[in-house]
Amino acid sequence: MDSRKMLPVLLLFLLIAATEIGPVMKAEARHCLSQSHKFTGACFSHSNCANVCHNEGFPGGECKTDKVQRKCYCKKVC
Repeated sequence: MDSRKMLPVLLLFLLIAATEIGPVMKAEARHCLSQSHKFTGACFSHSNCANVCHNEGFPGGECKTDKVQRKCYCKKVC
């Protein structure tokens, strides 16, 4: 075969091979936050917040600052 005809085939092969070898990008799930209804007081411990959120039916929770107060927000995958 003529070398000019082989060049596009070779480039196509390299392009396909490069996309198969490259790193796989994973999309991260989005998390929705909802303020805890049962947590009382200022939130300083992520583990305490998470425990209260578990009791409310959420898989986790975290402390966040809302204006000036630290509040417990329950977290779940949207």
